[in-house]
Amino acid sequence: MTSSTSSSHTVGATEPPLLEETIGQNLANTVAAHGDREALVVRHQDIRWTYQEFWDQVDLVARALVARGFVKGDRIGIWAPNVSEWILVQYATARIGVIQVSINPAYRTHEVAYVLNQSGCRGLVAATEFKTSDYRKMVAEVRDDVPGLEQVVFIGTSDWDELLAAADSVTSEQVAEIEATLSPTDPINIQYTSGTTGFPKGATLSHRNVLNNGYFVAEACDYTENDRVMIPVPLYHCFGQVMGNIGCTTHGATAIYPAASFEPVATLEAVAEERATSLYGVPTMFIAQLGEEGFADYDLASLRTGIMAGSPCPIEVMRQTMSEMNMDEVTIAYGMTETSPVSTQTATDDPVDKRVSTVGRVQPHIEVKVIDPETGETVPRGVTGEFCTKGYSVMLGYWENPERTAESIDSDGWMHSGDTAVMDEDGYVNIVGRIKDMVIRGGENVYPREIEEFLFAHPLIRDVQVIGVPDEKYGEEIMAWVQVVEGESLTADDVRDFCKGKIAHYKIPRYVEVADEFPMTVTGKIQKFKLREAAIEQLGLADAAAIQTA
Repeated sequence: MTSSTSSSHTVGATEPPLLEETIGQNLANTVAAHGDREALVVRHQDIRWTYQEFWDQVDLVARALVARGFVKGDRIGIWAPNVSEWILVQYATARIGVIQVSINPAYRTHEVAYVLNQSGCRGLVAATEFKTSDYRKMVAEVRDDVPGLEQVVFIGTSDWDELLAAADSVTSEQVAEIEATLSPTDPINIQYTSGTTGFPKGATLSHRNVLNNGYFVAEACDYTENDRVMIPVPLYHCFGQVMGNIGCTTHGATAIYPAASFEPVATLEAVAEERATSLYGVPTMFIAQLGEEGFADYDLASLRTGIMAGSPCPIEVMRQTMSEMNMDEVTIAYGMTETSPVSTQTATDDPVDKRVSTVGRVQPHIEVKVIDPETGETVPRGVTGEFCTKGYSVMLGYWENPERTAESIDSDGWMHSGDTAVMDEDGYVNIVGRIKDMVIRGGENVYPREIEEFLFAHPLIRDVQVIGVPDEKYGEEIMAWVQVVEGESLTADDVRDFCKGKIAHYKIPRYVEVADEFPMTVTGKIQKFKLREAAIEQLGLADAAAIQTA
């Protein structure tokens, strides 16, 4: 790692070199080296595959998709919780050059129709149902509005069986021939991030983006083929599919899914019974496990490392994780979907004070800097500014959205995060806030503008401002300040009922307050920080606001 000690600009190490291969080529190498080792354990599906068995399953799905007419550059959506079929679609599409579109399982009709249309999905692989989501019903509701969607396959039904049966007409050699035509720089994944303009944006990532990021994140955790990685975080997110799945397959380690979605008891049981060496989670997941009744009864002695990421990490929670969960080498990672995702990470041997109070230093083959958002100049160490990233990890762009891409990636290739950060004299970064008003609720990025656009459709809402307010469990919660049409009245329940079933549950405001007017600057700009200050006082959230994070 090189850097100027005076300016907030650092360049990551150049060794080991970048992986200049496709995801399929890398997996083939791992299978050749570790074919008999356990690759995947999905406890709720009673699945336990070696690397050779996993390869055979991936090959089967790849052949099936080719038989169904999917070709390089086509898009296939995957809309499901953490199941074996998810990772099979991830690696099968990568082997044939089809772009996998990762769809949040919490999405409702409004959101899924937009994503399917905007990405131009020809196919969709979906669960039938999960929690309160009836995917069959929702797909049926939007099918007429998504004319490009030709094939829908529901997991666990005859649809899936028929898909696999189609594989008989295509050979493994044919898949290998397709794979040989692929380039590491080809797009392979579209992940949607909430949009500041009311709709999500599709961050388009290449083999090179995600393969290397998964590899180097795992390197920072010192993974070998002997590691067993517990992945309770969602696969649709980079945390699960890149840092989890690809982190494991690049090292011959074992990926373990304890449940279809996060459940504290299922995770603790799985760690104990599977002898996991590493555990992933956003802070709320670790808080839930540490607070679980009977926590002390679980044997967590096998743990040594893990990753806490996805939202600001409370320092006290980090300390408890190290002391009470045996995760002495736990790391904190920071990044964004648009950077594949990780830009900085603490090391397993960093001083404890750095590991609990910062998000680490720059990753290999990446540059980071902190700039003055007004002038664009790099600020001195110790001065707050906007965090920017440059290097292999920066996305190809937002899918078919050059305007938004140009707003985020400057002419020199720097991805502007919108997060405010400060870099210390040793190059460690601390995230201190956000230039934009994005809310991070339990690891989910939520842009207030998206919710505001939706709530504007309510006939009784004249104006609305959505903010994040401090929350001890989720880090932040959603709050809507609304102005009601003159002569009408509206309750918080009315607003939440309007949202249910139409937008994802984590975007539904927990708090709703009616206001006659919003605080404004002399130029007419609404001062959201004043709304937040008022909310903290009104709702009694001072304690939550005082929690320190890295």
